[in-house]
Amino acid sequence: MVALGGFPSPETDHLSAAVLIDYLDRTFRTPYCAKRMENGSKRWNFQGNKRLNASSISVRGAYNMLMERVNNNGDKKSVVRLCRVDPTENPLFRTAPEAPDAVATAVRSYNFNSYPPTVGLPEATRAIANYLSSNLPYQLSPENVFLTVGGTQAIDIILPVLACPGANILLPRPGYPQYDSRATCCLLEVRYFDLLPERGWEVDLDSLEALADDNTVAMVLINPGNPCGNVFTYQHLKRVAEIARKLGIFVISDEVYSHLTFGSNPFVPMGVFSSIVPVITIGSLSKRWLVPGWRFGWIATCDPHGIFQKTRVLKNIINYLEITSDPPTFMQAAIPEILDKTKDDFLSKNLNILREAANIFYDLCKEIPCLTCPHKPEGAMAVMVEINFSQIKDIIDDMDFCAKLAGEESVILLPGVTVGLKNWLRISFAVDTSELVDGLSRIKAFCLRHAKMP
Repeated sequence: MVALGGFPSPETDHLSAAVLIDYLDRTFRTPYCAKRMENGSKRWNFQGNKRLNASSISVRGAYNMLMERVNNNGDKKSVVRLCRVDPTENPLFRTAPEAPDAVATAVRSYNFNSYPPTVGLPEATRAIANYLSSNLPYQLSPENVFLTVGGTQAIDIILPVLACPGANILLPRPGYPQYDSRATCCLLEVRYFDLLPERGWEVDLDSLEALADDNTVAMVLINPGNPCGNVFTYQHLKRVAEIARKLGIFVISDEVYSHLTFGSNPFVPMGVFSSIVPVITIGSLSKRWLVPGWRFGWIATCDPHGIFQKTRVLKNIINYLEITSDPPTFMQAAIPEILDKTKDDFLSKNLNILREAANIFYDLCKEIPCLTCPHKPEGAMAVMVEINFSQIKDIIDDMDFCAKLAGEESVILLPGVTVGLKNWLRISFAVDTSELVDGLSRIKAFCLRHAKMP
């Protein structure tokens, strides 16, 4: 039985990953028959680009489908969203007052209503270069920094720059799905290396070497880890750099969650190892300053040997910036004051909130049958949890788990298949503590309800 709109019936059908893929494909596909007029007498010469279809299960697609499944049985349970890493949904998270003050000052000056330079306002790129250099053994110049509309646009710029015919890129599994989607759109082949949960989500270095060939151009590393909540050690990052150099590839280091660490491992930027291998760093104001809606990010080339210039990667980044949109000029103008004036107590307060939430999550997760968190989160805002299907009944995979949970308990989790790890769950703990406790209590009740009898 299929419900109205193509969704499976909540009463009778499992909502599996395969069903979601089919739904997304039917939703976004341009049918071949659309090339004909209704009377069949004329063939049109155009149709939608199939590469722009959902190449994998998207986070937003899964979220929207799960919201359709939310409990509507009249018990009026509030919806608990443990699926999104938008810190602004936690009332305790508010950006530093210096940030909106800096933006308002820039707007009210009337000096920043024009288009910005292609590579950004010099005062903004200089401020970011200084901000990043405080954790590096050398000084970045403003010419090493390029401003983007959030971290997502940084991905959308870098991957097409690398997409030569036959090229491939190495992505982590699990990972951030924007890399997969953008690579598919620009015909850049993707190969996946595993992150090892039993080793704190370290890179499987053996598989990394086995995957690469002469057409491999780069690898992506996300640190602190999204979606795993891990933080790589200095020693492990150095080993990754050495292997990348051996393979002749560079490292794209996604550091959108930089400095959001609250465990035993401190944050170490990959640029520390750029004397070993060239590094492109992706950064953002979104997470540390709690302003994802401001859409402000950057690309930084950490390359003391000038390899990106010799290989024209640097030139191609600039070429791409010339044909794409820029962050608003007033936002660029506000950056120096935001980075310079934000007080340390704002940053440390947020770390304390995240640390407390991570501890609560890890302790309560141990009490939930059929779920296992292999590694206590030490950074970022989300964590991966494995489903033990030997302990539950009437659930076929992670998507079905999330759909039934939404239907019965009005709790929204992200199925692991959306981030590349089927039959796992990604859970955000960057929510209000009371909401986190309530959500985990409902998940426990759901698992007990579906537990196999001994």
